[in-house]
Amino acid sequence: MHVLVVHNRYASAQPSGENKVVDQEAALLRAAGHRVEVFERRSDDIAARSLPGKAAVPLLVPWNPAVRAELTARLRTERPDVVHVHNVFPLLSPAVLAACADAGVPAVATLHNYTQVCPPGTLQRDGRPCTECVGAAPLPAVRHGCYRGSRLATVPLAVSLSVNRRRWRSGVERFFCISAAQRDVLVRAGMPAERLAVKHNFVPEPDVRRTGAGEHLLYLGRLAEAKGVRLLMAAWDELAADGGVGVPLVIAGTGPLEREVTAWAAARDDVRCVGLYDTAECQRALARSVAVVAPSTWLEAFGLVVVEAMAAGVPTVAAGHGAFVELVEDEVSGLLHRPGEVASLAACMRRIATEPARNREMGRAARLRYERGFSPAVGLERLLEEYRTAIAGRSALARGGETRASRGDGDSR
Repeated sequence: MHVLVVHNRYASAQPSGENKVVDQEAALLRAAGHRVEVFERRSDDIAARSLPGKAAVPLLVPWNPAVRAELTARLRTERPDVVHVHNVFPLLSPAVLAACADAGVPAVATLHNYTQVCPPGTLQRDGRPCTECVGAAPLPAVRHGCYRGSRLATVPLAVSLSVNRRRWRSGVERFFCISAAQRDVLVRAGMPAERLAVKHNFVPEPDVRRTGAGEHLLYLGRLAEAKGVRLLMAAWDELAADGGVGVPLVIAGTGPLEREVTAWAAARDDVRCVGLYDTAECQRALARSVAVVAPSTWLEAFGLVVVEAMAAGVPTVAAGHGAFVELVEDEVSGLLHRPGEVASLAACMRRIATEPARNREMGRAARLRYERGFSPAVGLERLLEEYRTAIAGRSALARGGETRASRGDGDSR
């Protein structure tokens, strides 16, 4: 199969699970003998633009005509079987869908977040769940400045959502939701249920897995409010005041709360902030973990770190909402705490760190769950199945159009 992957890469200064998923899927397909090409833009390149070039970027968010022309030409030359769209913000835009239509190539799209119904894609405002824009015009997002706390920065996203809603829904053969929880939200928002498939992200087999009891609890991710970082700090303070849990907390990542987290950790001998890990360092840290903590306050569409922990045979303490509910089997492969509740998170961390026999059982169950649902073999099978469904759907549509034309049923105006 010949696949063209379309992706706007996120800035390299911040960890991006989405960039990782795109690269891993491309590598998986190539290893299986499929031809994979990439059409991409990089957010890192914005810094090198001239001042007028930087000022023009928001204008390209809803529609980038140059991208449409360039991609159309490439599709007509290379003729891939399918185009797989990931992120199009800010430099690609939904113009990529018009290019697919121009060239007659079926498009599929992985929905890594909620940008189809929420301008910033988080379904959250001021640290709390928010669905004001779901199924409606995204004016509340602009009013509240939901993207980066700025009304001006939110406008291009809100405009793009409004003017391209129909194009997304008519120009994509199959949408890949990365969890059933995400799909439920999108169906309620009015997206076409028959074209929303659940296709979980897979995780490659790690180079190292846990063999002992583990040395630390691990938070691995972006240091941001939505990820529950402040909740984690409050829960750890509560545990420390009660004597601790016998192992330190390791916090790996960068983000807007980095200074606050670093200052908090500096006053404690049971917390280590280690910055941004590379892939090998992440795997080693996971393999040495008693458990991974994922206390997100927003409704995670997936939760890659949870599955990475499963692959390493490590249980998870996660917030009991969003995709975590279907990823983590409560009391089997990990523990789910009540979302947003400090005491509940603290209690779960205490249990998972102080019951070693139960922890080992959960680690084995987590590994088994990974093998059955999130391994590369499973990921490849599901990805190819969805590609074939999209290609067949476009072929059937084309045959239907030809039949109508031959019968004189088409509009001749």
